[in-house]
Amino acid sequence: MQFQPSRFAQRILPSGLYDRLAPNLARLDSAVSGKSDSDISRRVALFAFAIRVLSAAIAYLSQVLLARWMGDFEYGIFVAVWVAIIILGALACLGFQTGIIRFISEYRSSGEDHYLRGAITGSLTWALAFSTLLAGFGAVTVWLLGSLITNYYVLPIVLALACLPMIALQEVLDGIARAHNWPGLALGPTFIIRPLAIIAAMGIAVLLGFEADATTAMTSAIVATWLVTLVQFGFLRGRLKSEVPPGPRAYRPMHWLAITAPIFLIEGFYNLLTNVDILMVSHYLTPEDVAVYFAAAKTMALAHFVYFAVKAAAAHRFSAYLSAGDQERYVAFIQETVRWTFWPTLVMAAVMAVLGKYFLLMFGSSFEAGESVIWILALGVVARASVGPAESVLTMSGEQNACAVVYASSLVINLLLNMTLIPVYGLNGAAIATAAAMLFEAGILYATAKRRLGLHVFIIESRSHGPVESGGPAE
Repeated sequence: MQFQPSRFAQRILPSGLYDRLAPNLARLDSAVSGKSDSDISRRVALFAFAIRVLSAAIAYLSQVLLARWMGDFEYGIFVAVWVAIIILGALACLGFQTGIIRFISEYRSSGEDHYLRGAITGSLTWALAFSTLLAGFGAVTVWLLGSLITNYYVLPIVLALACLPMIALQEVLDGIARAHNWPGLALGPTFIIRPLAIIAAMGIAVLLGFEADATTAMTSAIVATWLVTLVQFGFLRGRLKSEVPPGPRAYRPMHWLAITAPIFLIEGFYNLLTNVDILMVSHYLTPEDVAVYFAAAKTMALAHFVYFAVKAAAAHRFSAYLSAGDQERYVAFIQETVRWTFWPTLVMAAVMAVLGKYFLLMFGSSFEAGESVIWILALGVVARASVGPAESVLTMSGEQNACAVVYASSLVINLLLNMTLIPVYGLNGAAIATAAAMLFEAGILYATAKRRLGLHVFIIESRSHGPVESGGPAE
């Protein structure tokens, strides 16, 4: 029997107090054990957010320890290279880390199990194969052009390329698990277990007498990433045996690639958009500055986790409602996800802006210089949250091409602003550029959803309650 807060409250509260609280308790019952799509999505979003909050604490512990062990300079080198390899890992999936969510939802709804099995196997195979080729190409490029790269980056880059296949594989594993409403299996390995494994490997290396530098940290990341990804693959494979009926596989490579190609661009532009400030700081400024900026961005990232959690819980629902032809529920659910994203993000951004200075001091006294970065980034995060997971609405509604254009234009704005502002204003220039790009992104996402789908994707609801026309999934 599932736990119901109302029954527990009825046993322990006076009858008068229970009667006054009954309506709120009923809503809590629905959130805890309700069977509707909204209840399930809300639980998945809350669980995903809880994982991200826990992962934020773990990430802080690991980053603080790394910064303390390595010092600003070596830590800044590690951060710059690790961010770059994470971006490449997402690109190496060819869009299948998001496309597989849509494919699973569609094939489960249509009962086409042969394509379902083929999509799962194909997405994993193609991501692993392409990322391995990309890693080999990167290693050859570094070997040939190593003299053009600042010498203290060369060895960490070569080591990081060894992580690339497993990072790409883990991205697709996350997507498959999300499509089945398994947030623990989707997010836990990447955001909780992997950071813990990296810091454990680094700690052991330091105890064994290895120098606490970027090379040792990247070697620790290789060990942790391979181990965690292979274990996640084993667990996911076991769970899929009970969810996906056995049988032959069928493949539609050209159809799938036609859908994932724009998603590939979207994911690539998005990852660059969310990390280009760190890459640009590493280009214009010193590793010490990279360390300070990264610590500030990590502090503000907690508020952005709300958006990530809602996106993780809701993306496949958009596709499912459209596939089922449930237009009314589709439109209502979009507005729900905007509310779920904006209000918690606003609260979290305010809290992190006020307390950010004290978080930064955990890294060391020199990191206090990033306090102003937190305040500036908070404005951008709140602006972006005002349209919720609008890019998922576009992608799952067959408007992945338009979404790719949105992210491409936002990336160009971000790059131009960073190139203009960092040389003049330093770290604050990078933060201003990123916040402004987030504001631009929110505005153009809203305008695109309004023009292409007729949807009002914004925290302030439209006064018009007439029928809304929207496109279905692309064929």
